[in-house]
Amino acid sequence: MEIKVLGTGCTTCKTLFNNVSEVAAQVAPDATVVKEENLLKIMSYNILSLPALVINEKVVAKGPMTIAQIKETILKNM
Repeated sequence: MEIKVLGTGCTTCKTLFNNVSEVAAQVAPDATVVKEENLLKIMSYNILSLPALVINEKVVAKGPMTIAQIKETILKNM
């Protein structure tokens, strides 16, 4: 499983990446968590709000998320 956090480096993006990494280590230890900051690559996902969460190349969430929301989203998309 590949999990990407799309964001340009703002505080909200960094927080989401850290929280996703933490949750993924617990519920999907073999998942790869990547932070994508390249604007051209982010634009290829056709999203207008950041940060965004992508699991296996599918955009599954946009905007800030709580730890509970992150966990639910990862488990739902395994």
